[in-house]
Amino acid sequence: MINLILCGGSGTRLWPLSRTLMPKQFVKLFNNQSLFQLTIERNAHICNKQFIVSNSEQYFLALDQLEELHKTNNRYLLEPIGRNTAPAIALACMAVETNEIVLVTPSDHLIKNQDAYSKIVKRAEALAQEGFLVTFGITPSYAETGYGYIEASGTDVKAFHEKPDFTTATRYVEAGNYYWNSGMFCFKAGVFLEELEHYAPEIFLTCKNAYANAKRDGMIRICYDDMIKIPEDSIDYAVMEKSAKVKVVPSDIGWSDVGSFDALSNELSSDENNNFILSHKHVSLIDVQDLIVIDTEDALLISQKGSSQKVKEIVSKLKKENSELTTTHNTVHRPWGTYSVLEDKSGYKIKKIMVKPGKRLSLQKHFHRNEHWIVVSGTATVQVEDKTYIVRENESTYIKAGEIHRLENQGKIPIVLIEAQVGSYTGEDDIVRIEDDYKRENV
Repeated sequence: MINLILCGGSGTRLWPLSRTLMPKQFVKLFNNQSLFQLTIERNAHICNKQFIVSNSEQYFLALDQLEELHKTNNRYLLEPIGRNTAPAIALACMAVETNEIVLVTPSDHLIKNQDAYSKIVKRAEALAQEGFLVTFGITPSYAETGYGYIEASGTDVKAFHEKPDFTTATRYVEAGNYYWNSGMFCFKAGVFLEELEHYAPEIFLTCKNAYANAKRDGMIRICYDDMIKIPEDSIDYAVMEKSAKVKVVPSDIGWSDVGSFDALSNELSSDENNNFILSHKHVSLIDVQDLIVIDTEDALLISQKGSSQKVKEIVSKLKKENSELTTTHNTVHRPWGTYSVLEDKSGYKIKKIMVKPGKRLSLQKHFHRNEHWIVVSGTATVQVEDKTYIVRENESTYIKAGEIHRLENQGKIPIVLIEAQVGSYTGEDDIVRIEDDYKRENV
């Protein structure tokens, strides 16, 4: 059985902790592990192979976190843009044998009962072997209005229900045969593709074309022009709510999708006044209770408990303002290392850059800025136009606007340097990549 791990996500519901380029599944919240890492470890006990579907930007986060777990023998399918779960699952299923059992799991869920989880996956695998599309229904512990529900009779699915109001959700819980729709699935790859072709033929055909045209260089890279043609739809709407082959496995496994700070506060500790605080600095609160306080380097969120779902309204407003606060943190992860913005003012920007051993930035140029590099530690190999030279600790170099250049770490320890950008425009999109080890576009 292969574990298909879906790593998409825009990082809006746990903003400012989570951002587009650092969504919640990669934020280390649980004993210095991320939800993605917990997902990997949980399913490694059950599946003999893992297949990760990610977008190009987040792939490098996944790779770094897998290296920390010493689990590097994985397959990858990279999407240039997200088209929801039905296309993501279809493209991955086209890459495996038709009789392969596929366990589809999001990468951002928390499951606390490993033994119970292993048992229900085995039940699902047995049903999948019989040719069924299996979904996992979470036994509800309260009347949640933020989830869809599955109405069941044993393992037979009677109906899928949209997110209910509180009165309806209460009735569902009291009835005892309604389950939260978890977004986890198990089936033979070929059976799913047959059902997709029958019920959503346009998705099937455009996915088939995109998969046929994909670039293969150790992973499967779907081309943007093909991906954009695929209709956007969820697996539930495209297949599960229409197929006659669907079964449900009731699951009481200590599950949470950690979909809000209220949900996260139930998993982590609050203070004596029920205030939930996440911050790298000391936070003192006086005569207040039931607050959520999320403090990051560049943004502060304060919410009443019970209202944290409204975070998405803040994110929507910031997006309209074209704020980078929805996309990146002060420290941004790149395949070669990280950079942290120390100061960003009109006419200049100052960064701290860390380059991992054996890594190098793209061969690139900028039109609107000059760059001054001061090496704090390590030894940098610098290429500027047709010259290559070494810059050591406490030495500096200068790159003029328009000059083609590259920074490389050929040493055994990380390079740390301070970069001062000076120019009329210092945005991250002022870059032309001439050559790139990681096959990224200019932006």
